[in-house]
Amino acid sequence: MKMKELREKSQGERQKLLIELRKKARELRFSVAGRETKNHREYRAIKKDVARTLTLRHEEELNA
Repeated sequence: MKMKELREKSQGERQKLLIELRKKARELRFSVAGRETKNHREYRAIKKDVARTLTLRHEEELNA
């Protein structure tokens, strides 16, 4: 997800998205560790989306 798309969302939507992404990352991390899936790239993309969301939240806190 791009930063532009994240900026268009409301704060509540971003919070829901963050919770959802963290849950998905946790499930994917365990499936990769258990060798149920070999899709490491998806896990990396989810981690980057979490980081983007947290960065945007931090920027808003600094501007407030």
